[in-house]
Amino acid sequence: MTTVNSEKLSSARFAHATDAFVEVFTASVDFDKRMAQQDIEGSIAHAKMLTHCGILTEAERDAIIQGLNQISTEIINGEFVWSIQQEDVHMNIEARLTDLIGIAGKKLHTGRSRNDQVATDIRLYLRSEIQQISAQLVRLQTAILNLAEQHADTIMPGFTHLQVAQPITFGHHLMAWFEMLVRDHERLQDCCKRLNVMPLGAAALAGTSYPIDRFMTAELLGFSGPSANSLDSVSDRDFAIEFTAVGSLIMMHLSRFSEELILWSSAQFDFIEMPDAFCTGSSIMPQKKNPDVPELVRGKSGRVTGHLMSLLMLMKSQPLAYNKDNQEDKEPLFDTADTLINCLRAYADMVPHISPKKENMYQSAKRGFATATDLADYLVRKGMAFRDAHEVVGLAVRLGIDTQRDLSEISLAELQTFSTLVTEDVFGFLTLEGSVAARSHIGGTAPNTVKAAIETARLNLN
Repeated sequence: MTTVNSEKLSSARFAHATDAFVEVFTASVDFDKRMAQQDIEGSIAHAKMLTHCGILTEAERDAIIQGLNQISTEIINGEFVWSIQQEDVHMNIEARLTDLIGIAGKKLHTGRSRNDQVATDIRLYLRSEIQQISAQLVRLQTAILNLAEQHADTIMPGFTHLQVAQPITFGHHLMAWFEMLVRDHERLQDCCKRLNVMPLGAAALAGTSYPIDRFMTAELLGFSGPSANSLDSVSDRDFAIEFTAVGSLIMMHLSRFSEELILWSSAQFDFIEMPDAFCTGSSIMPQKKNPDVPELVRGKSGRVTGHLMSLLMLMKSQPLAYNKDNQEDKEPLFDTADTLINCLRAYADMVPHISPKKENMYQSAKRGFATATDLADYLVRKGMAFRDAHEVVGLAVRLGIDTQRDLSEISLAELQTFSTLVTEDVFGFLTLEGSVAARSHIGGTAPNTVKAAIETARLNLN
């Protein structure tokens, strides 16, 4: 066995040094050092609380805070030397603090454990990341509202089963995306409420015998309060799983947006022009304009969903309390946050520059007998049972298919062969404009309704 001379702060228990490979294998500092500022923030609050409770002197507190602030500056400036021998971000910072201020640095860990320390750091980290993700969500929502407002009366086909179903407006379609993001934003804020509980003071698993004030520490760190059970505090990562679940839903919605943008920008649909800055070309086919950003976002949705599965599997068989397994929670968590921020930023930057091809959308809506339901509704209002009206319209559609004409292009005399209830006024219902205008109830696709929905959305967003 290959060994090294370790100088870990926790090494006194061991007669032999850690195996060199095991030291590297078990270390987490390469990835958990990104929580350094949260670790320092938590340590400063802890030192203040210990002083308030008479466990540290004011001089020791001041030395600790000064040392931690110096370490923070060193990390920001790239001057801090990270050591695998110190295992993680917590021990690296504590070792450096002890180098700077002496024995007072060793007193900082009084009344806490790395178990409650890391649980606190992760919550502080996620709270900060959620703020950034929320900001990008709002940017994207604003971009969608602006585009929807410009195209509240731009007619396009609405689809079910990817078949032309009924005419809608492009603004209405965009507002469907907006509503998905509204729920995502609500879930994100709700997740933040649950994770904003402070584990610090739970110590290793049973709490501490020191007379600490956990309410004071929670207030200093902006938590809603201290956690209620020390075992649960250090061992569960359900708040991280919930965050990743919310992230998976956001990415699922972005993936659906992506799929539509990819389809719409294809030659077969040709509904939109994607901005050049968000597309790339082909190495051998000079005519290609590939929607790489939507495709990549669609792919990254699987990445985030994978992280959710990873965290669920990580926790599913762990006994209370803390286990080393939980070291594996950070990389999927960090990557989820990074992926969300980057994908939302890309979409918020891209959406304002999407250009709909109005005429192509309009002609596509005309080709699919999109007003068939309007004709059925017309007959029902004339007194026909809906199922009979459905049958009559089916016959009219068949005529349109056989003669390659839209319903609005079939003559009154021909329509009357299917039902004598049809009169001249039917053509007011068979136009695309008439169809969308008729759906003016809340949630409908009528331009005036879409504009009202946008106005309400802006008020709620602000």
